[in-house]
Amino acid sequence: MKRALSTIVLVLLADQVLKVWIKLHFTIGQHLPEDPSGWAFLHFIENDGMAFGMKFGGQAGKLMLSVFRIIAVAGIGLYLRSIIRHGARPGLITCVSLVFAGALGNIIDSTFYGVLFSRSTSIDVATFLPADGGYAPLLHGWVVDMFYFPIWHGRFPAWLPGWGGEEFEFFRPVFNLADAAITVGVLWLILFQRHAFAHGGKEPEQAIDPGPAAASLVEPPAAPSEPPAGPSSGA
Repeated sequence: MKRALSTIVLVLLADQVLKVWIKLHFTIGQHLPEDPSGWAFLHFIENDGMAFGMKFGGQAGKLMLSVFRIIAVAGIGLYLRSIIRHGARPGLITCVSLVFAGALGNIIDSTFYGVLFSRSTSIDVATFLPADGGYAPLLHGWVVDMFYFPIWHGRFPAWLPGWGGEEFEFFRPVFNLADAAITVGVLWLILFQRHAFAHGGKEPEQAIDPGPAAASLVEPPAAPSEPPAGPSSGA
């Protein structure tokens, strides 16, 4: 239980402190460092949709998505409590704790940030508890993303169907610490599931796969709204 609590508290605290700091100090599209030739940036955007920027039925869809995520996180929390009670291996407990903490971190954004902050724009920095109220009602907030790593710029080969000759950038999606925690937890389970689900010392229980619900809770990485220009080529 101590391992799970410490993992969850650490991830949540770091995730929310960083998000609040970004929200209160950056405008939309602002990035640090300002040198556009780098490969690692803090680049502020907000994610208000589903995976890959898709929408889900307007405001009603956003509400349904938020409620589904809350229910799914509650399920992961119950699963985590169950495996702790049944003496699961520390690795499995840590994996599920990372997924739970990351999912909860993004739910905090989508549930409360619309009420707690004013709208961030490309000109104005948001304020906390604005006199005129927040930018969205409860459960309609946007998730704060800030990590951007444009490590490699290139061009697809001309013979590739659909994308031939087009420029590409790796890694273009912008994400947050909560997304990273979920990704690490899920990858750890996939790569080391045989060891993670091994008998933990008590009466063996049938291992329960967290299933696709955990993966669906990642607030999907979004492409930067105004990405820093890539390094200019020499004359």
